[in-house]
Amino acid sequence: MMAKQPEVRFVFSETGTAELASDPMPPNATDMFVILKDRSQWPDPALPKAELIERLEGQLARFPGNAYEITQPIQMRFNELIAGVRGDVAVKVFGDDFNAMTATAEKIAGVLRRTPGAVDVKVEQTTGLPMLDIRVNRDAMARLGVSAQDVQDVVTATLGGRQAGMIFEGDRRFPVVIRLSDSQRADLVALQQVQVPVPGGQFVPLASVADLRIVDGPNQISRENGKRRVVVQANVRGRDVATLVQEAQASIAQQVRLPAGSYLEWGGQFENLASARDRLQLVIPACFALILLLLYGALGSVRDAAIVFTGVPLALVGGVLALFLRGMDFSISAAVGFIALSGIAVLNGLVMLSSIQDLMRSGMEPALAARTGALQRLRPVVMTALVASLGFVPMAIGSGAGAEVQKPLATVVIGGLISATLLTLFVLPTLYARFGVHRAKAGDAPEPVQA
Repeated sequence: MMAKQPEVRFVFSETGTAELASDPMPPNATDMFVILKDRSQWPDPALPKAELIERLEGQLARFPGNAYEITQPIQMRFNELIAGVRGDVAVKVFGDDFNAMTATAEKIAGVLRRTPGAVDVKVEQTTGLPMLDIRVNRDAMARLGVSAQDVQDVVTATLGGRQAGMIFEGDRRFPVVIRLSDSQRADLVALQQVQVPVPGGQFVPLASVADLRIVDGPNQISRENGKRRVVVQANVRGRDVATLVQEAQASIAQQVRLPAGSYLEWGGQFENLASARDRLQLVIPACFALILLLLYGALGSVRDAAIVFTGVPLALVGGVLALFLRGMDFSISAAVGFIALSGIAVLNGLVMLSSIQDLMRSGMEPALAARTGALQRLRPVVMTALVASLGFVPMAIGSGAGAEVQKPLATVVIGGLISATLLTLFVLPTLYARFGVHRAKAGDAPEPVQA
């Protein structure tokens, strides 16, 4: 079905754990790799990848009883390295009671499915492995004079096997193990008829002293830091991860009551986002402080440095407005674009202010110097902004590999440079003429003050 899509070249799958596996997988998990054709071979080369994924999800929904998660190999590996899960967002339920943890995980999954932007929501499969449950009937054993050890010995020999002797061939020895055949061990009726010895040399069926039944046992038991763990994971589409997690956390706190001894942890891309956000909270203020320090060293005045630095806020406004107009969410790559944008905005402002200062030192009035300096530096400032903006245009409109990282960065730089250029050409000269430190021409003496 997947291979019949016109955009798909071929499909192959990996089920369970390989012989030399780099990542252990349970036998019920299958990785299906969908290799796409080149866009030039698509019926619609301009088809967004999100629409193709939505179509594939519609095809997969026709097969009930399975849980699907659409991702990419590199993205999946990074998610596994960060939080040990494959989804963009993971809610880890820790505790001791496995049944209570599973019930809590199902409630959390229900909340996530009602949260806009959360897709591919699924709970880690922890049950469903068929197991043979044998429970001895102590009342029946007491009436027949059978001990629990007798029943356990029969069950051990029947299912697991018991060594009955040795076979010698020259200097080699081989153990002789007796047990039922595979077909008989899989037959519940045959197991119920296994004979158990009773005092007096007689035998009774195993079903008369024990209850045998097939039950759903644990499929896997995951642990992290010594605690049992059940994971609820989901992917994020159409929203930013931070906003979705904040909304989901508020909903879970109101609608889900954790059992005693259980607690939650959030992981996945959200964990990576939180780590990057903590770093940016240190890097961005340090970057701005360093810019102010360098401006002060170049201009020799805190007031002039602050006037040039006013280019940064308006540049940031332009970057935010560009993201809003293109319908993009704030991301780490956009934050990096804001840092690069600040440097370009300050550079253009410094070029403009230096020209105005040179004209004022030559004896020109502040207002006239601001107007003349703006006209003289019009071309250099506009050229600097155009070169940087046009260089980012291919990244802003790209749709190939890595476009999801490049587009926010380029959009921020282009939008911010437009607003920063307008500030540099019109607002900055006016601010300096009104509030700047106006130094007299070299050699001029101050006029005497008449008392």
